[in-house]
Amino acid sequence: MDVSEPASISAAIAGRYATAIFDLAQEAGGLWALEADVGALGAALASSAELRDLIASPVYTRDEQGAAISALAAQMGLSPALSNGLKLMAAKRRLFALPQLLKALAEAIAEAKGEMTAEVTSATALSEDQVGRLAAILAAKTGKSVKLNVAVDESLIGGMIVKLGSRMIDTSVKAKLASLQNAMKEVG
Repeated sequence: MDVSEPASISAAIAGRYATAIFDLAQEAGGLWALEADVGALGAALASSAELRDLIASPVYTRDEQGAAISALAAQMGLSPALSNGLKLMAAKRRLFALPQLLKALAEAIAEAKGEMTAEVTSATALSEDQVGRLAAILAAKTGKSVKLNVAVDESLIGGMIVKLGSRMIDTSVKAKLASLQNAMKEVG
């Protein structure tokens, strides 16, 4: 079995639920509320080991998961579209796909707002000016507003890696050295 298979299954499941939740929220005029809910639920998932255990553990019954997610949705004041979607996911034993659901919803909301997110990994920390210039260049190329998630990986030696949607631009010294090494193997 391919290691990526469970992740792709989760992503496919999450994609179907995300599309339905997004469409319902959009029809009700609640996209901005949905965006706030996605952020709040993502933060709760990141900070709560109990919540991560609830969605992933097969020990909890369908009813226990449903009751817990309903109580959480009510406590957080989640929008009806997301709340009902989570309840349905619990009823169908699909809560394990919650992280992928949140990612898919965030992407759909950003698309609706004409925004994109670029994952940028650089060898050294970028200055505010560099981040601004890079965002402007990417916005000009895509025609959309681009938000950058910036990380540092010193093993790149120099340069950076930019992932924007399905495109990846790798200008790192590490990649150039690897390419040179492969070329030398072919010659020798």
